Amino acid sequence: MEDFSVGSVVKGVVTGVQSYGIFVKLENGYTGLIHISEITEKFVNDVNKYASVGENVYAEIKSIDETSKKCILSVKGLNYRADVPRKIHETVRGFTPLKEHLPIWIEEKLKEIDEKGK
Repeated sequence: MEDFSVGSVVKGVVTGVQSYGIFVKLENGYTGLIHISEITEKFVNDVNKYASVGENVYAEIKSIDETSKKCILSVKGLNYRADVPRKIHETVRGFTPLKEHLPIWIEEKLKEIDEKGK
């Protein structure tokens, strides 16, 4: 079971999309609403552009009503689409390319700063 506490990020399934928000089914009988104001910092003209019924999403719990098992959710600042493949692929090299290039970048920047100072 996922951690159902304020501030935790949970996975759910979109069950409905209305002009004012997105309804999400969570685990253990909990449901949630992502109000239109909690989708993005930008103006949302059409909620249907952000989610569709049956889509898996990640959302942050803003509040919980334990009696009714209803949550107020937010996807602001989250990569909320669970079904979209991630563009970042982990490699065996890890941070090695950064480690290899950092001294070169530092040297180039120092030369640039030195030339501007002359």
